[in-house]
Amino acid sequence: MEYKTKLNVIAMDGPAASGKSTIGYMLAQELGFLFLDTGCMYRATTLAALLQGVDVADETAVTALSRAIHMDIKPPADEGDGRQYTTLLEGRDVTWDLRSPDVDTHVSLVSSYVGVREEMVRRQREFGLRGQVVMVGRDIGTVVLPDAPLKLYITASAEERARRRWVDRQEQGHANSYDAILADVQRRDEFDSNRQHSPLRPADDAIIIDTTDRSALQIMQDIMAMV
Repeated sequence: MEYKTKLNVIAMDGPAASGKSTIGYMLAQELGFLFLDTGCMYRATTLAALLQGVDVADETAVTALSRAIHMDIKPPADEGDGRQYTTLLEGRDVTWDLRSPDVDTHVSLVSSYVGVREEMVRRQREFGLRGQVVMVGRDIGTVVLPDAPLKLYITASAEERARRRWVDRQEQGHANSYDAILADVQRRDEFDSNRQHSPLRPADDAIIIDTTDRSALQIMQDIMAMV
């Protein structure tokens, strides 16, 4: 594929709230690349199912929905709300709706469905072939873009990731407790790492970076040195 020949695609994977989206966005800004957080595509599918009353436990129905919905991901417009991208679902801006507790609860199940993943991977590879993209997710280096010239796996302790998510939820007006968020992070880690199709794991040739006690700026400097 075209992206094999030079460093115009960066694959970045890692668990929830590891800092991969923040770091990926900063890296894309620095390089002038498109930032594509593929998790928003699975979240948009989950949100669509919830809005349309599709049972998220019905794999056949959710898979059919994933193929039928229209979603678009664009650079952030000037809303001033700190977003890293804008996600449109059937033409409606759902960027922050994707971060609701209901979507958090169900997105792992939806993203475990083989048909849903196949459809999302198809769409994601189209972005990869265009080049100049930092693509962030859970199976980018292992499944979506296995020939990407640079693969990074961003991680952090479950406690630190739960703390970050708790802070985000407070800022968004959600009243979830830290303990509940930690339990959800641990549950999702277990589910994502042990699912049959495209489990969460670093690619064999990925560079693993732990963000637990380090700032995004420090990590960015390390990655830019690699680039």
